[in-house]
Parts: sequence; structure tokens; C-alpha cells
Amino acid sequence: MGGILYIISDILSFITIASCLIAKVPQIITIFKAKSAAGLSMKSLGIETASYTVSTLYNFTNGYKILNYFEYIILLVQNYMLIGIVLFYRKQLNQKFIGFATLYWIIAALFTFSILPKSILTLMIPGTLPASVISKTLQLLEIIRTKDSSSISAITWFISAFTNATRIYTILLDSADIMLLANFIISTALSSAVLTAVIYYKKPKVKDE
Repeated sequence: MGGILYIISDILSFITIASCLIAKVPQIITIFKAKSAAGLSMKSLGIETASYTVSTLYNFTNGYKILNYFEYIILLVQNYMLIGIVLFYRKQLNQKFIGFATLYWIIAALFTFSILPKSILTLMIPGTLPASVISKTLQLLEIIRTKDSSSISAITWFISAFTNATRIYTILLDSADIMLLANFIISTALSSAVLTAVIYYKKPKVKDE
């Protein structure tokens, strides 16, 4: 029985990783088509990228199975692309950005090679939860305030809710890490709430006569 549970866990991990492969692709395509990054928040992207980075390093330095956090790596790559595209269209690929990027990679490398103690990441990992909660809550409140979700992708939020939910199961089997479980349980609930709001407030397209 235990073997079957772990097989299911691996299958869910593969599905989660596959889903994350396309999570940010629609947004990237939209920017290229519009040749504009208007409406995208660099602060939001920065906080999300920092959160994914801490989560990736925390899992890696604790020796957890890579299948249980590989989607973070995929999402990080997509975020790097998004940040680069946004800064390109805003003409902000300057020395200040290069300085921040260099500092980011130096710190990441210090954790990766255990030069900085992983205990710092243990202190930082709880911070990824409020960052995720704030981001999703603000999006939910904005939909409710405007009563309009026409510019928001339901598919993106379905992927978010689904991948978070699958991680509850895989983490329970692999490590039962309380911090990670709390993060994914709350994230699943909030992503599901946003998805519900997106569907509820989605306005039908009006055909031109």
C-alpha cells in the first residue's frame, strides 16, 4: 500500500511540474504581442521571485526530493524571463538592475554551496507564506472591488490551486514539513478563492453588431 502512495506522489509531482511549464507562458506571449509591459507590477514580480528563491534553496539545502520543488525552479526561470522582458520594454535594464541581479546571484550561490548556514533559510521560509497571502489577497479584493475579471486568466489560477493542492499530498509523504504544509494549504485556499471570483465575475463578451 505504501508503495502505491509513493507512486501516486511521483505522478502528481510530474503533473505539477508539467503544469508549471506553461503557468507564465500566456503572460509572456501577451507582453510580446502588445510590445508593452503596462499593468505589470515589478514589486509583485520581485516579491514572488524572492519567495520562489527562498523556497527552492530551503528545499535544496535540506536535501528534499527535487520532484517536490522542481516547479519552483521552472517558475523562477519564467519569472526571470518576465522581469527581463518588463525591464526591456520599460527601458530599465540599467546598472542599478545589474547591481541587484549580481547581489541576488551571489547570495543564492552562498546558500547553494553552504557558505551561508541553512538555518537562515529556516528563519526566512515562514516569510514566503505572508508574501503569497498578501499577493493573492490583493488580487482577490481587486476582483471583488471592480466586479470584473475579464483580463484575468482562469487557467492560470486553476494551475495555481491545483499545483498547490498536489504539493500538500507529496510533502505529507516525503517530509511532513509543517512550514511547507501550512504554506501550501493556505495558498491552495486563496488560489481557489481567486479562481472562484474569476469565474463568477467573468463578463460575457459582447458581439459587435
